[in-house]
Amino acid sequence: MEENEQLNEAKELLDSHLNETIDEELSAADLAHHLKTLKKHDEELFAEYLEKLDPEMLGDVAIEMPDHMLKDVIEQLPAEKIVEALEELESDDATDLLQYIEDIDENKARELFNELDRENQNEILRLRSYEEDRAGAHMQTELFSAHLEEKLGNAVARLRREKQEGKLENVSQLFIVDKEGVLEYAIPLEDLILFDFSKTLKQNIEEAQADGYKPHVANDMDLMQDVAVMVQDYDLNVIAVTSSTGILLGRITADDIHDYIQESATEQIYNLAGVDDEAEEEDTSLVKATRARAVWLLVNLFTALISSSIIGLFDDTIASYVALAVLMPIVASMGGNTGTQALTVTVRRLTLGEIEFKNAAVALKREVGIALINGLTFACLMGVIASIWFSRPMLGVVIGASMLINLFFAGFFGTLIPLTLKKFNIDPAVGSAVLLTTVTDTVGFFSFLGLAKWILL
Repeated sequence: MEENEQLNEAKELLDSHLNETIDEELSAADLAHHLKTLKKHDEELFAEYLEKLDPEMLGDVAIEMPDHMLKDVIEQLPAEKIVEALEELESDDATDLLQYIEDIDENKARELFNELDRENQNEILRLRSYEEDRAGAHMQTELFSAHLEEKLGNAVARLRREKQEGKLENVSQLFIVDKEGVLEYAIPLEDLILFDFSKTLKQNIEEAQADGYKPHVANDMDLMQDVAVMVQDYDLNVIAVTSSTGILLGRITADDIHDYIQESATEQIYNLAGVDDEAEEEDTSLVKATRARAVWLLVNLFTALISSSIIGLFDDTIASYVALAVLMPIVASMGGNTGTQALTVTVRRLTLGEIEFKNAAVALKREVGIALINGLTFACLMGVIASIWFSRPMLGVVIGASMLINLFFAGFFGTLIPLTLKKFNIDPAVGSAVLLTTVTDTVGFFSFLGLAKWILL
C-alpha cells in the first residue's frame, strides 16, 4: 500500500510539473527523486516519463541522477535529445554531465561530444583542461560583460536580448573590461539603475567615484578551496575568474561554491572513516560497496597485527599480572580518541586553508598542549581509580604515566600525520585514521606494558 502511495504521489507531481499546473515549480533534484521512485516501482513508467522531459529540463535533471539512472538516459533516449540537453546547460554543468556520462560509457560520451556545435566543444575542452581542484574547472563561461566605452543603454539592451534567448541565467553583476578584455570593474545590477543609460560605462563609473566597483577576482589556477574561503569571507554571490594577465574568462556562482563545499565535506567525512564516497552512494551495488570498505579493513588488519605483536612481547608480564589485561583497552581508547580529535581539527583547518606544513609548529604546540593538559587530568583520575580498584598504588602510577605518554603522542601525530600527507599532495583524510590508530595502539600498549614490567615485576 505504501509503495503504491509513493508511486502515485511521484506520478502526480511529475504530471503537474510537466503540464505546468503545479503551484511551485519542482527543482531538478526533486524531479530526479520522483523519477527514481518511478524506476524503483515501475520501469516502464519511468521510461515513459523520461521521454516526456524536454531537453532543457532533461539536462538539469540528469546532473542530479545517480549513475544507474543516467545509464538509462543514455541508453533509452536518442543521442540528438541528449546533445540538445547538453547545449541547453551552462558550460560548467555541461562539462560535468559529459564527464558523468564518460564515467559510464566512454564511447557514448565521445559520440555526444562530436555532435555538439564547435562553440560548446571548445568550452568543454577548455574547462576540462584544468585540474579538478582549480578554479578554472568550476567556472562557467557565460556572463554579462561590456566594454568601458560602451553605452550603458546598449549593454542593458544586449542583456535583455540574451536573457530572452536563454543565453544567460542568474545574472547579478555586469563585468566591465577594457579593449584587451582585462577585467576592470564589477557592478551589481541593482546599481545600474542609478546610472545614466545615455552615457558610457566609463563616464558613469567616473562620476560615481566608487572604488567599491573594484572586483573580487579569482585566478583560473587558484585552488578551489581558496576561492571558497574568499566567497564566504566577503559574502559574495558571484566571483569573476581571470587569467594570470587579468583577462576575464568566466565566473563562479555561489551555488557552485555551495556544491563544492558539500562535496568536499562529504568526501572528507568518508575518507576519515576509510570508505570511498562514490562507493557509498545509495544505489551502488552491495558487492562494490563491500569491496571498497574491505580494502581499508585489510589495511587496518595489518596495522592491528602490529599492535598485537607488541602485546605478544609482554605475554609473560600479562600472565603474571591479570589486571593489566583489564586496563590495557583504556589506555588505547583514550589515546585513540585524543588523536582523532586532533586529526579532525587539523584536517578541517587544512581544508579551509588555515594552516600549512610551513607553520605546522603553531598547530602542533596547540594540539600537543591540549593533549597534555587532558592527559595529566585523566592520568591522575585513572591512576586513583586503578589504585583503589586493584588495591595497588603503583598500578595507578603505571597507568597514569602510560596515559600521559600516549595522549602526548596522540596529539602530536594526530596533527603531524595529516600535515605531512598534505605536504606530499596526498589527501590528508585518506589513511590518516589508520596510521594514527597504529601509533596510538602501539605507543599505548608498549608504554603501559613496558612500565608495568619495569615497575611492578
